[in-house]
Amino acid sequence: MKHESLGDAGLQYAPCRYGMSRQFFRGPRKSLDTPYVAFIGGTETYGKFIEHPFPQLVETGLDRTCVNFGVVNAGVDAYVGDPAIVQACAQADLTVVQIMGAQNLSNRFYKVHPRRNDRFLSASTVMGALFSGTDFADFTFNRHLLSTLYARHPERFEILRAELQEAWSARMQMLLGQIGPRVILLWLSDTPLSDAKWNDRPDPFKSEPLFISRAMIEALRPRVLDIVEVQPSAAARAHGTDGMVFPLLSNEAAHEILGPYAHEEAAARLLPMVQRALGLN
Repeated sequence: MKHESLGDAGLQYAPCRYGMSRQFFRGPRKSLDTPYVAFIGGTETYGKFIEHPFPQLVETGLDRTCVNFGVVNAGVDAYVGDPAIVQACAQADLTVVQIMGAQNLSNRFYKVHPRRNDRFLSASTVMGALFSGTDFADFTFNRHLLSTLYARHPERFEILRAELQEAWSARMQMLLGQIGPRVILLWLSDTPLSDAKWNDRPDPFKSEPLFISRAMIEALRPRVLDIVEVQPSAAARAHGTDGMVFPLLSNEAAHEILGPYAHEEAAARLLPMVQRALGLN
């Protein structure tokens, strides 16, 4: 694949909407009147800077419509708060849910934007008491907020981290209850799914999905058909941004997300699982 950096240009995502949803999704818009497989998740599902993201690759191998409901930087709240998309997933033959991080959802400590879930809106009085002296007006993004609080107050931060994990587990159970049991969970990350301490990594706040452990995922197993783990190979990661399409100003952002080779591996791992769930093999 050829690396492409196109100055001010980039991919044409043909943004579209479905039903009464206020969210824009990657197009072209697909019909929901014939059988389809739904995909929900964050940046990887959407396929930012990726010409052929894994939902499209699965569609090609499956020869059945796959609808990409991915949202860049989405948290679980992007879907729990969107009845139109929840209904579309409930009516799908199958839904693939990419595991999203726990930082991008509203909780007892702070509130996030209902659609742009990576945006910090406000802190609660509980948050103010726990991190007294912090000027929360300095923060726009959740990750910046959390990394700053951790650096300043690592012991108190563990209270917040535990709350985020509990909120994520409750919200995921709610989402799966709304969609129904015909779901495959997808772990797609360059770090392995494990119960290791979240902050044992060299730069834990750059890991995705943030704060999610194996125990949290396994607790959801009774509610889904399958759990698929994809950790891109060293060879896929070595390609970096090869084959990605992005404007020059997005070079740094492009280096932080998975490239086309990782999407190909994800699709290859997912396809037989989706076929089995649909009774096609």
